[in-house]
Amino acid sequence: MSALQIGIDLGTTNSLIAQFIDGKTRLIPNRLGHFLTPSAVSMAEDGTMLVGLAARERLSTAPGFTATAFKRFMGTNKLFRLGNQQFRAEELSALILKSLKEDAEAYLQQEVRDVVLTVPAYFNAIQRQATQQAAEMAGLNVLRLLNEPTAAGLAYNLQEKPDNTRFLIYDLGGGTFDVSILDYFDGIVQVSASAGDNHLGGEDFLQALKHCFLQRCPELSKADIEKLNVQKDIWQPLEVAKRQLSQESAVEIAINFEEKEYKAKITREDFQKASSLLFARLRQPLERALRDARLKPEQIDGIILVGGATRMPIIRHSIAQLFKKIPQSGVNPDEAIAHGAAIQAALISRNEHLDEVILTDVMPFSLGTNTSIEIGEGRLSTGHFAPIIERNMPVPISRSRSFTTVVDNQTEIKFPILQGESPLAKENLQLGEMIVKIPPKPAEGVIVDVRFSYDINGLLEIDIINEEFNIAENQVFKQNALTLTEEDIQRSIEKLSALKIHPRDQEKNIYLVEKAKRLYEEYLGDNRHIISQYLAHFEMVLDSQDQARILREQKKFETLLSQFDGGWVL
Repeated sequence: MSALQIGIDLGTTNSLIAQFIDGKTRLIPNRLGHFLTPSAVSMAEDGTMLVGLAARERLSTAPGFTATAFKRFMGTNKLFRLGNQQFRAEELSALILKSLKEDAEAYLQQEVRDVVLTVPAYFNAIQRQATQQAAEMAGLNVLRLLNEPTAAGLAYNLQEKPDNTRFLIYDLGGGTFDVSILDYFDGIVQVSASAGDNHLGGEDFLQALKHCFLQRCPELSKADIEKLNVQKDIWQPLEVAKRQLSQESAVEIAINFEEKEYKAKITREDFQKASSLLFARLRQPLERALRDARLKPEQIDGIILVGGATRMPIIRHSIAQLFKKIPQSGVNPDEAIAHGAAIQAALISRNEHLDEVILTDVMPFSLGTNTSIEIGEGRLSTGHFAPIIERNMPVPISRSRSFTTVVDNQTEIKFPILQGESPLAKENLQLGEMIVKIPPKPAEGVIVDVRFSYDINGLLEIDIINEEFNIAENQVFKQNALTLTEEDIQRSIEKLSALKIHPRDQEKNIYLVEKAKRLYEEYLGDNRHIISQYLAHFEMVLDSQDQARILREQKKFETLLSQFDGGWVL
């Protein structure tokens, strides 16, 4: 198998790895036999690192040592404290990617290095660069950053649909939301419009459900509620309840907090009301994508749902109402993006089982700089956004715009690099800044051409040129203050390499022990006593180091715990 045929979906909640082989895609299981690996990292009491299921089990038992949903903070300065150490989102993501890499290598019995890695369509240049840096820390080479909705389109074999077929990809994951409109014609899959929200996903609906539950527990004091919010003690039962509400009209949520049990019945209607503001936010990118593509809902031939959060009935119902069509979900919404990433990897390697497909994508946002505009009688108004590349233009793309000095004897021109749609520069996101030294001349005596180039991976390169005065400045956004320098990356690689990782052959045992500890906290009375007894017995078996006995007890212990957990794994 070629290493080129590997695709990774690095998700907010869960991550997956897939391969294209013998004409079809297959997901690669982790060491515990599951396709989904929770995007969770935890530091154990002895300083070793846990990744995946075992780490997620520690959300309630060791919240100060556990991190999740860090994908939302890629490319920012936010630090996550795990015990006495701090990590950036890129470093935690690197640990997830490294774990996936090792799982794939163990399964395939071959080194994995070259990958196609997916990102939300609405990720900006800094976030994309941060994702590449995380992969580099994990020992991976990114062949291409593929937008998640485009990956979903490949998973649904849009290239095999009739010509002039138009699909809307509705991608609601754990932490991000993307809407993309894809057209297929003459062997080309073209994205015509994209919109989204990088801070909207299943995690936000979980928070809404938590708020709904806490409102129905008047016996909880304000201090109790604040403590619950910090400690994440009710994450597990809430996640189970959210999933149950996709199938049932009402659920009862029960939590154990400080030796007391609190219960509340939540109906699907209650949950929908608590999430009303989130539903309003979901509609905005949808309307923007349709407006930018100059389409009406009835002009969409099909809707494809991607992401675990699309399982919520209210999501499916609202989409069916708007488009007068039943959304497609033939591919598992949790798995579609990974399948598409593997197909893209196979296309790059020119796999003989795939016909060549041309993929075109678009800018999800506008990029430009700050400028002044004349408002009459020689007066200038400053602080205006000057777009150089506008949103939903096809990529790769390169566009330039000329700028001139506005006052006499300027010695430099500052170009803030801005992303957004506001006419006011200050209301857009600043990705960085370039400062160009110029000879002092009268106003309008120096004109520079500013070129923005945006490649297929969503990375931004800027050239500022004036041939008369021999000005030639270039910057690829690798050294931005919000991203890591090459020296930073090397230090992070050394830092991550120095971390102790729990032995892979012990992973199942660690996961079961952590799960038992979490269930012990959730239950009271006889159930707690039973869990405690079985945990003590299992730890005694582990101490024996009798591998045959340990394997037998693993299965028994796992079966017992599933009775308390409803068999819920992911």
